[in-house]
Amino acid sequence: MATEPGNVPLSEGEATKLRIYLLPNLLTAGNLFCGFLALTKIVSADITPTSIDIYAIREAIFLIILACVFDLFDGRVARLGGQDSPFGREFDSLADIISFGAAPAFLVQRVVLRNVFENHPQIGWFIASVYLICGAFRLARFNCLAALPGGGGGKDFLGFPIPAAAGTVASLTLFLLWWQDKEFVIGRWRYVLPLILVFLSFMMVSEVKYPSFKSLDWRAQRTFPKMIAIILLAGFVFIVWKVLPVVLPLTFTAYLVYGFIRPRLSRRIVHEIEEEDEEEEPPA
Repeated sequence: MATEPGNVPLSEGEATKLRIYLLPNLLTAGNLFCGFLALTKIVSADITPTSIDIYAIREAIFLIILACVFDLFDGRVARLGGQDSPFGREFDSLADIISFGAAPAFLVQRVVLRNVFENHPQIGWFIASVYLICGAFRLARFNCLAALPGGGGGKDFLGFPIPAAAGTVASLTLFLLWWQDKEFVIGRWRYVLPLILVFLSFMMVSEVKYPSFKSLDWRAQRTFPKMIAIILLAGFVFIVWKVLPVVLPLTFTAYLVYGFIRPRLSRRIVHEIEEEDEEEEPPA
C-alpha cells in the first residue's frame, strides 16, 4: 500500500483505536468555518488607499473572535466528557492555523500593513508571514510536546497561545477602526500594530508560560461565584456592545502581560486565579 513519505501505515488493530467524537470536533469545525468565512470577508472587502470597507472588516474580526470562543470550548467539552483524543488535537491545530494564523495575518496585511508600508509592500507581507510561520511552529511544538508521555495534561502553555494572539491582533485592529471612526487622528499609532504583530510572533515561540486553566473544576462549588461574575460581565458587554472595541483588546492584553508578572506573584494568588479544587483549602 502506497504511503506518503515519512508516514507509516496503521495496522488494522491500530486503526480501530482511532476515536472521533462528535461534539468536540463539531466545535472545532465551527472554529474552522469561522476562520474560512473571515478570510472570505477580508478578500472580498473593498479596500483602497483612501477608504476601507469597515463593515466587511468588522464582520471578519468578529468571526475571528467567534472562532476563539469555539476553540475555548472544544477542548474543555472533550475533557469533561472524557473524549480527548489525538485526532481532536490534530484537527484543532489544522483549524487554528487557518482561523488564528492565516486570517489575522491577512487581516492586518490588508487593513494596516499595506498602508504603513505603501512604498515597500514586501515588508508588510514579510511581517505577516513571520506571524503565520511562528504560529505554525508553535502549533507543531505543542502537538509534539502533547504526544510525549504525560505531555498532554499540563496546566501551562509554553509560549503565548495562538488563539490569544489572534484575538489580540483582531481586537486591536477593531480598536484602530473604532478610533478612526470617531475621527480621532491615528498618526504614528499606525506603526504600533506591525510592532505588536512581530512581538506576538516571537511570544508564540517563546518559553514564557501561560496558564491553560485546564485545572479549573467547573463542578466545584467555589467556582459558582466566578461563573456568575463572568456571566454578568459578558451580559454587560453584550448590552453595551459599543464598549467592545475597548474591552476586547484590554482583555487579551491583560492575558499577555500576565505571563510576565505571573512568576512574581505569590503561589496563593496564582492558585486563586488559575485553580479551583473541590475541597476547601486549609486556612493559612
